[in-house]
Amino acid sequence: MNNNDEFKTISGTSEGFYSEKRSKFLAFAHHVETVDEVKDLLAQYRKKYYDARHVCYAYMLGAGRADFRANDDGEPSSTAGKPILGQINSNELTDILIVVVRYYGGVNLGTSGLIVAYREAAADAIAHAQIETRQVEEVVTYDFPYVMMNDVMRIVKEMQPRIVSQTYDNTCQIKLSIRQSEAAQLRQRLQKLSFE
Repeated sequence: MNNNDEFKTISGTSEGFYSEKRSKFLAFAHHVETVDEVKDLLAQYRKKYYDARHVCYAYMLGAGRADFRANDDGEPSSTAGKPILGQINSNELTDILIVVVRYYGGVNLGTSGLIVAYREAAADAIAHAQIETRQVEEVVTYDFPYVMMNDVMRIVKEMQPRIVSQTYDNTCQIKLSIRQSEAAQLRQRLQKLSFE
């Protein structure tokens, strides 16, 4: 991606499907932000599809896309989780979990057949997902005397960060969330006010 403070993810959930030689592959893509969310969803799928032969998955977390995992759940090594993760990577997605539930159809697909099946099921779930670009934001906290309120709000109006919280007292505090690439500039402009 051209901007290192943007990332692509999906909103909500989506489903995909693939079948090969009577084996059915049900794919589910979810927007997730923590490993705990991943674990909760996996537990739900294992419970709901208790009669399925395999519940394979891959996830990618964080704007830097550094936290990821792929799991074959008993399928031959690298035939399930890796192709699912491959689809996440080729679409440059993060904060996503894709679970593929396999119902065995009685005919072995072989390793190349499995790789294709898991890849296609994951691709179908992504194809049905709503992909969106989000910004990596940083929170800037600034304390200031009440008399500086107008100056602070002028900067807020010009730079348009999202106001997370604000308290007005003898000393005021404002928390602003802004695109990471603009955080230093916002901090600098606010600091400058203190010395005017």
